[in-house]
Amino acid sequence: MTAPPHEARPGRPGRLPDTQQGMRRRNLSRVMHTVSAEGPLSRAAVASRIGLTRAAVSTLVDELIGSGLLEELGPAERPGRVGRPGSALAVSARGPAGIGAEIGVDHLAVCAVDLRGAVRARAVRYGSNRDTSLEPVLERLTGLVRRVVTEAEGEGLWPAGLAVAVPGLVARDGRTVVRAPNLDWQHADLGALLPPDWPLTVDNEANFGALAELWLGDGTPRDFLHVSAEIGIGAAVVFDGRVLRGTRGFAGELGHVPVRPEGPACACGGRGCLEQYAGEKAVLRAAGVESGEDRVGLLAGRAADGDENVRRALREAGTALGIALTGAVNLLDPQSVVLGGALAGLAPWLLPSLRAELAGRTAGPACPVSVSELGPQGPLLGAAHSVVRAVLDDPAGAAERA
Repeated sequence: MTAPPHEARPGRPGRLPDTQQGMRRRNLSRVMHTVSAEGPLSRAAVASRIGLTRAAVSTLVDELIGSGLLEELGPAERPGRVGRPGSALAVSARGPAGIGAEIGVDHLAVCAVDLRGAVRARAVRYGSNRDTSLEPVLERLTGLVRRVVTEAEGEGLWPAGLAVAVPGLVARDGRTVVRAPNLDWQHADLGALLPPDWPLTVDNEANFGALAELWLGDGTPRDFLHVSAEIGIGAAVVFDGRVLRGTRGFAGELGHVPVRPEGPACACGGRGCLEQYAGEKAVLRAAGVESGEDRVGLLAGRAADGDENVRRALREAGTALGIALTGAVNLLDPQSVVLGGALAGLAPWLLPSLRAELAGRTAGPACPVSVSELGPQGPLLGAAHSVVRAVLDDPAGAAERA
């Protein structure tokens, strides 16, 4: 895991007050983040990195071990040094786990991630959620959550919280889906319907995908524009390691940027939106391909085999993406654009026309475009890791909830 702290979200502790208790909680967090990012480490190494005395760090470490958040692995390696080695510390492979869930238009997914970042349990259910009311979808999701939690508990883990990725606008309360056009949901309070009593956070799937890219991506900058797609297209702006959410929390709706104002009507109420040209449904229609479970794999396979209809549809989708991204790049000047979600699997055929549009339309030098290695797993992993990072940010609070 990487070291930057988790961004503040509703229902999670922000900066703790400057009291002795607040200082203790912050120092516990500093120890957890340091061991998570650089461990295994000895107590002395931790003290050196965070600027506290060995005695102070030893007290904090003992508390974290007692809470099941850290564990000792045995003597730490000390190349070239003499004397008795200290015990190596690592974040625990047992104890708190982040439970991440994703509500897609045609699937539900849940996973459990331990403090070391390993996925310890996972469940997926395929089937359309578009023509189903909110309650049955959440009932099925709750069943998957319970299955994953039961499996995780069998490995000595307990749920530290639940984070749910959704394809829609989420209010700043972190639990209300204001509007999800592709699910036909409006003002849906997931907190009132999901039964688990542990902390709950709901966020847009593109935001969670961007956070996963930030935390888990190899060499991802701290300023980038993340674009992801399933049936719809979403985006998230990351600046200095934080997601820019906007006044109401609705920033990043790239899929509803009009690229051809006279174009077809969109579920959002507008016309000619990017989703009408680069969303999965639009690309399948333009390619003359029938929908199925592995739509992206089908498109990629046919494109690789030289199917000109599919290749043309992907070129046109790349052009539309480039037009929409040009405005965002000119406005925000990100270090890079990262393609994630389903787009990652189609990148070889999308990128040439996308890059051509960016090169020809941006005011400055063309913005680099890269492809996420996380692909469609990004939102689910980002959701689970957001819970893990909340534990690292406030280990004392996590221990109190255990």
